[in-house]
Amino acid sequence: MTKYKTLLFDVDDTLLDFDLAENAALDRMFKEENIPTTPEMIARYKEINESMWRAFERGEVTKNTLHNTRFAIALKEFGIEVDGVYFESLFQKYLQEAHHYVEGAYDVIAQLAEQYHLYVVSNGVTITQNKRLVDANLAQYFKGIFISEQTGYQKPMPAFFDYVFDRIEHFDKDKTLIIGDSLTSDVKGGLQSGIDTCWFNIHNIENISGIEPHYEIKELHELHDLLNIKIPQY
Repeated sequence: MTKYKTLLFDVDDTLLDFDLAENAALDRMFKEENIPTTPEMIARYKEINESMWRAFERGEVTKNTLHNTRFAIALKEFGIEVDGVYFESLFQKYLQEAHHYVEGAYDVIAQLAEQYHLYVVSNGVTITQNKRLVDANLAQYFKGIFISEQTGYQKPMPAFFDYVFDRIEHFDKDKTLIIGDSLTSDVKGGLQSGIDTCWFNIHNIENISGIEPHYEIKELHELHDLLNIKIPQY
């Protein structure tokens, strides 16, 4: 398959391992604030955070509301009152410093950049995602980095994708593929916007969403076969 010229990549759990980054940032933040945590507290925070991200994708809450209230809401359930804005600033500070690769990410991106036009499409925080991509030496391979915070829209909104498409030179929907781990954000957004989609099922979960991607991979190097790329052997 050689039809594609433009590849759009999500960041978290597609190129960079968000679970590792998040856990490291949470650990540092709570230790600095002398807040003892339990596995139940961390799990509950992640449930609330995930729920708020899905609400954000649906346009039900703003990015500011999500970021500035998630810690206060989660910790309040455990009888701990905190300043949500302050905790968010700490979290983003430590998250910026974490850039663990998803397995194979650097090599795959470096190889694809030789034959394709690569772009980042992310719902993350602009300064955080940019720093992580630079520190991971990945930013150099992308012709553009589009973050929801800077666009004013978020995946899966068609307006986000329109913003991206309008800023890609000689853009052709028929020659574009989006690769990401989220069915509700990356795949749904791509389908709604008329481009082909590749679900990176990194956690090997069952798809019960009703959202059907064009392709599914479980490891990034599978993109070589999907795109019919021959990797030189040295």
